[in-house]
Formats: sequence, structure tokens, C-alpha cells
Amino acid sequence: MADVASSKTEGGARTASRTDRRFYARVVLLAVVALLLVLTGHLYLSVYTETVFIRAFLFSVAALTVGLLWGYTGILSFSQSTFFGIGAYAAALVFIHYDLSGTTFAAAAVAGIVLSAAVAYVTGWLAFWYRATSFYVAVVTLVLAIVSMQLIYSGGSFTGSSSGLVGFKVPPLSTAAWFAVSGCLAILVTVAASIFVHSDYGSLLKAIRDNEERCRYLGINTTRIKIRLFVAMAVVASIAGFIYACVTVLAAPEQVGFVFGTKLVIDTALGGRASVLGPVLGTTLLEWISSYLNGVLPFVWQLIVGVVFIVVIVALPEGFLPPLIRAVRRLLSRVLPVFGSSPYEIELVRRGRGEADGPRRGTASTLALSVEGLSKRYGHLTVLDGLDLDVRAGEIVGVVGPNGAGKTTLMSCVSDGLERTGGRITINGTVLARHTPTDIVALGLARSFQKTSVYENFTVAGCLLLSLAHQMKLSAWGATRRIALPDAAWRVVKDTGLFEKKDERVRNLSHGMKRALELSMALCLDPTVLLLDEPTAGLTRLDRELVGAVLRDLSRNDELTIVLIEHDFDFVKRVCSRLVVLHQGKLVVDGTVDEVVNSPVVLEIYAGNQA
Repeated sequence: MADVASSKTEGGARTASRTDRRFYARVVLLAVVALLLVLTGHLYLSVYTETVFIRAFLFSVAALTVGLLWGYTGILSFSQSTFFGIGAYAAALVFIHYDLSGTTFAAAAVAGIVLSAAVAYVTGWLAFWYRATSFYVAVVTLVLAIVSMQLIYSGGSFTGSSSGLVGFKVPPLSTAAWFAVSGCLAILVTVAASIFVHSDYGSLLKAIRDNEERCRYLGINTTRIKIRLFVAMAVVASIAGFIYACVTVLAAPEQVGFVFGTKLVIDTALGGRASVLGPVLGTTLLEWISSYLNGVLPFVWQLIVGVVFIVVIVALPEGFLPPLIRAVRRLLSRVLPVFGSSPYEIELVRRGRGEADGPRRGTASTLALSVEGLSKRYGHLTVLDGLDLDVRAGEIVGVVGPNGAGKTTLMSCVSDGLERTGGRITINGTVLARHTPTDIVALGLARSFQKTSVYENFTVAGCLLLSLAHQMKLSAWGATRRIALPDAAWRVVKDTGLFEKKDERVRNLSHGMKRALELSMALCLDPTVLLLDEPTAGLTRLDRELVGAVLRDLSRNDELTIVLIEHDFDFVKRVCSRLVVLHQGKLVVDGTVDEVVNSPVVLEIYAGNQA
């Protein structure tokens, strides 16, 4: 098989499968056809139509950046117009104040790129901090567009204020030449985006969109990834704006403002936000139609677009074009096999013991987890109150108690440094400050959730690949097709039947299978401390015995520290070496399984809870 990236990583190898070869062949074929249409456009299009398509191509590039941010990553940005405008104003200001030459042309382009990247980085730093909501991000980008427009208005003659900048010298290219330049740019960006979303990094973006919390608890720094993507998309939009200013000899405040930014969002939604071709074709078609209908129905046309947008959001959330593209692809596949679909497969192999490169495990005398005076309050409600707990390496400690005792809250405080109200938590000798879950994973901690947290739209193998992302160098241009699972994760995958379903979409799995997958994903992190919140919920008796055997083996042979919440007392008695009982946010009993099970205090708590 031909190499895609000619590289191997600790967790996997990037090699070209049949799916990849068909994909790349399809991309090349469509790109060649599009390139021929663009380069021969002057032969069959009028000058006016060429001008319309030049604008459409450049707007489609900006719309594609919206699609990659919104459709693939879940970042609704209204500020792509701002970066488009920065590129346009960089050209106008340099060409007006320094005239036009090869040096000033290059300097203007670089200035637009650098300024856009800097503004995007600062905006991303403000918008993508840990726990920022998608609504907050949308507001920040909207404010950026409004502020940028006001800065241009207040720039006086330097920025042209509300009139903008016009009449500056630009490269003396014909309309046909600009048509070819803008069309080639649109093709280049579309091809690059198609390969990008097909890569490991593209899968990671979709995982952030679908379940960002799970990504953080797999050690993935989602904030850094989103900032990098935001900066890259700002640069692309800036290049489109720069060329637009050269073509139209105009830099106007409207190119920076939120109205144009909203238009890009609408075009992307209508075309198909979670699709590469959707924003490009959607924007191009809308611009072409608008160029004719705006003159006939100048106000009604905008109303029609608004109504259609609302209908699409409600009835066709994926947009108009994706269903059409799939239908065309099915028809073409009958003639050209390259358009046929192939199963998306990832080979799973066993990594084996001793090959892990995670945090060093301790000995039985090592204190793996220490909780001192832990408290958690929500306003006047106290959920945890002065809780103390020490867990040594290799222990399996069960946390039991009635509903509402604070068990899951305890796990949240241990796995997220921002959760606790007071107290001190130490993991493998490191005292937690305001550590995020991503930071804590690096300390050797992994966890599962009370409500199963996996990637419903991914395959089983795709979820396991993401679980190994913390130790792999993900590629932006290639896709990993072979991953090596740690021994513990491999055992769970093989023995629970997940291996046979590795190419199955997670949403089609039973609840028990999803629980087993989540445990496998946690074990892929090679943790030293493992927090499990009801790991056997929904599993059959045989599967519960299997999970119990795996946990005992990890504790005994690998010195893995396990803290688990479980309501199945039979499972707890077989697996745990020690039990702690929580009641009303306090630790009331701590001892061996027999001591706790036969404790009068425990009997009273559960009897009272049942009453």
C-alpha cells in the first residue's frame, strides 16, 4: 500500500487504504474538471458573468472558512468578514500610501495575513477559554465585527471612513485573468479543505464538535486546537479579501462588518455547513442568482433568502446541497467506480505490556491519590463537606452511598481542578491547582462518566483512535489506518465483542457495548489512576465478570489505582479491596469490604434511604 505520510507513530501508522485511494482519486478528478472550467471560462462567459463569478469565488472561500469552523468544529463565527476586510484594507492602504510595485504588493499581502492572524489569535484567546459556551463564542466574534467596522468609521481620511478607499492602483490584469486567479484560489482552498477534513485532524475537529468534554478528558487540548484553526481560517479569509480589493479597486467598511459576516453564515447554512462543497457551491450559486434577481426584486429577493434560511435551519439542517451531492455521487458511481463508497476501516492491533509511555506507576506504598478537606458548594447547597480520602497505588476503592451522597461530584472534583470549592487534592505527588481535565490527564488520571460519554457518530475504531491522540502526532493531511491498543484496552475490546464491531457506528451499539467502549477509551490513556462511574451499568453478568477480571488484573499486575462508583454490591465485593461510604457529602465509613457491608452505620443509612 502506498504511504500517505510515510510515517509511523507510537499509537498508529498512516497508510492508504482503499477508501483513501478512492477519496484522493475523486478529489483529483473533480479538481481537474473544475480547473478546466475555470481556465476556459473566458471562452463561454460574458465579461459581466465573469465579474459575478469572481466575486462568488472569493466569497465562497470566506464561506468555506465559516463551514470549517461551524460545520466541522462547532464554532459559529460572525467575524470571518472582519478578516476578509483586513485583507482588503491591507491592499488598499499600502497601495494608496506606497503606490504599487512588486515589493509593496508582497508587503500588503503579508501585512494582511499577519494582522489577521494576530487579531484571530487574540480573539481566540478571549473566546475559547475553558468552559466558554458556544453562545459566548458567537457573541465575541459578532462584537469583533462591530468593533472593527466602527474603527474604520473613526479612521477618517486614513481609512476612508464610511466611504471606504477607492481608486488605488492594482495589478493590471484583465477580467479573464482575475477570473482564473480567483477560481484557482477557490479550487486550491477547496481541495486543501477536503484533504484536511479527511485527515486525523479533521476527525479531531468533528470530535470536538460532537463531544468536546470527552476530548478534554482524553488529554486533548481543545482550546489550543480551536485557536490554531481560527487563526488559519482568518489567514485564508484575508487572502480572499486581498484579491477582492485588487479586483474591485475598493475597500469598504461593509466588507468588515457583521452584515457581511451574517451573509457568509447564511450562505454556508444554505449550501451545507458540514460539507466542503456545500459552502463553496452554495455561495457561488447564490451570488450568481442574486446578480440577476437583485435588479428585478431588489428587496423581495433578500426576504426570500431570509425565509429560505429559516426553512433550511428547521427542515434541512445539513443544507440543500449535501443530499443532492450524495444523489449525484450515487449516479456517478454506476459509471465511475471512483465515486463508489468503501468501508472506512482502521486496523486494531495489540501493543502489549511494557510498551506504554505513560506516567510511571507507583508501588503499593505510594500514595496515588490524596483528598484533604474537600468541599463543594453550589450557592448555599453543600454537596461535599470536609472529605478526606487517601488511595494507594494498586488499590481498588469502591465509593458507595445513597443517591445524592456526592459520589459523582467527588469524581468531578478530582478530575477537574476548577470544580472544588475548597480543600486539597494530590495526584501522583502533584497538588492540583486550577488544572483543567487536559492537564490532569497528563498527570496520569483517566475517568468514565455516569452517563456514557463517547462519540456517537464515529466508529468504534475511530473512538479508540481519538483516545490515543494524546500520544500520537496527528496529521493534517493523512489518516491513520492502524492503531496499537494498550494491553488492558485490547482485552476489553476483544473480550466484549467490540473488536468484531470496530467498523460499526457507535450510535448503533447497545448500551452495554457503549459502556465497554468508554472503559476501553479510558484505558487507552495508560492511566495510573482510573476513576470509573458505574462502569458495569447495562452490562450482562458475563461482561461484568470480564470487567471485574480486567480491573483486578490491572490492580495486581500493573499497580493501577482504581476508584469506582458502583451500585452492584456483588460486583463491588468481588472486585474492591476497600470501600468508602458517603452520606450527605461526608465520608462516614472507610474500611474493608466486610467491615463496610456489615457496618451498622451503613445498614442504617440504606434502611433510612429506602424508608
